[in-house]
Amino acid sequence: MPDGLRLVYLPPYTPELQPAEHLWRLVDEPIVNHHFDRLAEIQDRIEQRCRDLEAQQDTVRANTLFRWWPQRPIPN
Repeated sequence: MPDGLRLVYLPPYTPELQPAEHLWRLVDEPIVNHHFDRLAEIQDRIEQRCRDLEAQQDTVRANTLFRWWPQRPIPN
């Protein structure tokens, strides 16, 4: 191991290190417990949900912005 580096072992499931993990619940909402006859129907529903979420930035932020996440400076 080179000087100045050390290995940090992480648990197998670390959702805070991958904020996108928290988006799956939001994306899955329109398809959970529904029956689809064709794969294209599922794809259409998920595509629409992603478009809806794109317009709901506060919802996305609330599910992915952690206390330790670096904050961008607010422009003047």
